Amino acid sequence: MVIQKFGGTSVGSAARIKDVAALIQDGRRKVVVLSAMSGTTNSLAEIVQALNKGDKDVVHTIVDDLERTYAVTVEELFQSKAFKLRALEMLEGHWSHILSFTLDMFTRFEERTVLAQGELISTNLLQLYLEEQSVYSALLPALDFMRIDQQGEPDMWYVKSNLERMLKENPDVDLFVTQGYICRNHFGDIDNLKRGGSDYTASIIGAAIKVDEVQIWTDIDGMHNNDPRVVKQTKPISRLTFDEAAELAYFGAKILHPTSIVPARQASIPVILKNTLKPDLPGTIISNEPSGDFIKAVAAKDGITAIKIKSDRMLLAHGFLRKVFEVFERHKISIDMITTSEVAVSLTIDTTEDIAPLLEELRLYGKVEVDTVQTIVCVVGHLLQEEPGHAAKILGALKDVPIRMISYGGSKNNISILIDSHLKTAALRALNHGLFNLEA
Repeated sequence: MVIQKFGGTSVGSAARIKDVAALIQDGRRKVVVLSAMSGTTNSLAEIVQALNKGDKDVVHTIVDDLERTYAVTVEELFQSKAFKLRALEMLEGHWSHILSFTLDMFTRFEERTVLAQGELISTNLLQLYLEEQSVYSALLPALDFMRIDQQGEPDMWYVKSNLERMLKENPDVDLFVTQGYICRNHFGDIDNLKRGGSDYTASIIGAAIKVDEVQIWTDIDGMHNNDPRVVKQTKPISRLTFDEAAELAYFGAKILHPTSIVPARQASIPVILKNTLKPDLPGTIISNEPSGDFIKAVAAKDGITAIKIKSDRMLLAHGFLRKVFEVFERHKISIDMITTSEVAVSLTIDTTEDIAPLLEELRLYGKVEVDTVQTIVCVVGHLLQEEPGHAAKILGALKDVPIRMISYGGSKNNISILIDSHLKTAALRALNHGLFNLEA
């Protein structure tokens, strides 16, 4: 059995939905996880904002826009008058539900309910289309099996027991359709998975029922060795380990959220990134099995702030670093990189919040210097520390780029370099040529 997840752009139009319907009919038993159609969740978030502000006119305007957009989708998706009518009636139910919320009683529960409508609509449309095409399938409502606990983590026992029961109730069905992103919390209210959204749903389901693989379909043919928005020539990566994929995702590879595939990793289930527009391409396989390539890819994370605490008197004193870290802990700010010397400690953060109170407290321990508009460039690969020459090759490629910080040794799969953000393009292009011999 396999899991196939399709993102918002993959179901962003009637033509795309038809393409997905064709892709999922390959004879394998599977659960298909869908995101909301592209643009829908943004519109629903605007509705939530309008309701919180008490602006019902804006709500009606947005709903009217959605109604017109989906009417076009229905007209293009279905052939028969009967199925067009069923789809429009289904959609009318969702619009009426959204418009039923009163301004004086709009709470967090209602917010999550409004945001859930996108996934409910996309799965209902696909299921109706499959029915019109005489494809035998069943809808598995995510709200009937997907639940998070008090800490916001998936309740795997609940998910597993309910999913197994629902699958056993449909022994003759090989094709199941369900919603990504949405769930219930431990109170039973509608909520969402937040981190990684529908990718997370696919990974949780895969781990719960022990599938052969989890496929994540987008409009990109897997993870690439560099950022195609910055460099001219990139190439897809055929294989990654889970550690390598997590490093790339955390440091800027937008195709995947860093925590979304953790359940699949824990269950040793391969995750395959595929392109809906080019389904015959192999994509990227993420598993626990390393490949022979050492340096795999480069990624960049913008919006970084570097902070240096310099203290001739206290740095070597017992407990100094602990006190500095406790300051960040009190302010609930995570640290990305850290380097130390005899008289200073430098570190980076990626928060966009006001850090003035943090800096004020850090000044109790020494002189504080702050550099904003920084970028972390991350080189990812397999056991980079253990094979000689990698560090020299990376730094050699960056010989013309001033470097603010280097983090080497904290991870076997990652060498991180901090630079001024205006140098990011030059750095990525230099690494593309120096490490992969590809056009910059």
